[in-house]
Amino acid sequence: MLFLVRHAESIENATKYTGFYENPRPWPGPAAHAQSRDVVGLTPRGFLQCLWLRQTLADLTGPDLTVRTSQYRRALDTAALALPDQACEVTALLNEQHYGAATYMTQQELYATYPEGAEDRQTRKHLWTPPGDGGESLAGGVLRRATAFVNALHAAPATDVVAVTHHTAILALRAVLERRPVTELVDEAREHKTPNAAVLVYEQTDGLFHARGTIRPDC
Repeated sequence: MLFLVRHAESIENATKYTGFYENPRPWPGPAAHAQSRDVVGLTPRGFLQCLWLRQTLADLTGPDLTVRTSQYRRALDTAALALPDQACEVTALLNEQHYGAATYMTQQELYATYPEGAEDRQTRKHLWTPPGDGGESLAGGVLRRATAFVNALHAAPATDVVAVTHHTAILALRAVLERRPVTELVDEAREHKTPNAAVLVYEQTDGLFHARGTIRPDC
């Protein structure tokens, strides 16, 4: 079984429009990305969600368990709090989409600074490649990483796997696991975004993964 977990609520999630996105942005792109990756931790609500995850995952998983997490602090903290007795394998394959020089830019500042990418960002979000070093599109870099992660699961010994990751990475992983167009999942996410700490359950049979439902936190 595979259990995809979106990290618990982070400070960025809770204060997105009041604390991190300012116009003009107070940080250059590399500093903004480093802050997003290494500094942003969990809220008190996120801590409670981790306690909920601890019991939920204990009920779902067997004794032979592998835990993998992204390199971002909010994912690492979620795994450490939800699965305190498990060693974690940290992998860049589960990282959030890299927004490059656009990290924490408001749309107004982004379009003014990089007008050449405005149309893709507005109408073809899955194809939009953020400017600057490391910037990757959902349909490009993120989907390639998701494909590599799932391929590695097929080649690994059969164990329960918990993968702690991020909203955009989950869209790409779902596209691979469920064999669906990423555009379809992006459209769905506009109406129903994966909640923080939600658990997406997949069963592997006959060499394919099949969705078995989503468990949402009660806090």
